[in-house]
Amino acid sequence: MSDASIDTVVQRGEGSFGDYFALMKPRVMSLVVFTAMVGLLVAPVSVHPFVGFCSVLFIAIGAGASGALNMWWDADIDVIMRRTSSRPIPAGKVAPDEALALGVALSGFAVVMLGLAANWAAAGLLAFTIFFYAVVYTMWLKRSTPQNIVIGGAAGAFPPMIGWVVATGSVSIEAILMFALIFVWTPPHFWALALFMKSDYDNAGVPMLTVTHGRRTTRRHIWAYTLLLAALAIGMGMTSIGGPFYLAVAVVLNAMFVLGAWKILRRDEADAETDGYAVEKSFFRLSLIYLFLHFGALWVEAILRSFGYGGWPA
Repeated sequence: MSDASIDTVVQRGEGSFGDYFALMKPRVMSLVVFTAMVGLLVAPVSVHPFVGFCSVLFIAIGAGASGALNMWWDADIDVIMRRTSSRPIPAGKVAPDEALALGVALSGFAVVMLGLAANWAAAGLLAFTIFFYAVVYTMWLKRSTPQNIVIGGAAGAFPPMIGWVVATGSVSIEAILMFALIFVWTPPHFWALALFMKSDYDNAGVPMLTVTHGRRTTRRHIWAYTLLLAALAIGMGMTSIGGPFYLAVAVVLNAMFVLGAWKILRRDEADAETDGYAVEKSFFRLSLIYLFLHFGALWVEAILRSFGYGGWPA
């Protein structure tokens, strides 16, 4: 955040506990918690429940720290965009320096405590995730390239891998596949949002694909990434963490997702304007539950395996 832009943000800092909690992006944190927990539970090595609970808690705190650092840096553009103007800093409820202090303090706490509770490989991966989101994505990529969401999506894809490393102490192909599922999901999810949040990114000077390459190109990119995502999601059903239940869920969900992307591809802006971007909004809403349902299905497979029913016959 530039010095000039700091002046545009109210500095009162009279926030409640809820305002400080909002800095941690609780909706994003809920996805982090769930995917990290699933990554831990589907791993082939069991973890003591207390260690597992503490590990997921510290991963969540690390994610919240990243959110606070993101809001601190982005306060100047958050105040411009309708979607973010009510966040604690642009709303004048939390001062920017308070958000920075909270983000730095929670980052250090989460990394150290995860290392003590689980292992230092997981802690190191959490530290890298925080750095990637706060520095690589927020401070660099977001305002410099239309590939901001594509590359920056890695930050949100690390939690299940961290959960896996908590249990096993190392990274395997299963952890990489869970990472890839979130990584490839991120661009169509955010590009669909960008299609109907018409002027926000343009007004804020954020080079989202809709701004730099136009809406027609964005629609084609959503289609291409959705096809790749469907292949990846369904293919994961044939791995050691998949199984018949997960595969059935993945086939149905991805058929719906591909159909939604196809409808987006076939539309032009006149159609979208006429119905208020109904198709794009429907696709975005489906994307919000897409990951929860996929990771939930992986969790069910792990439960079934524990009773001797899940997975594929040997």
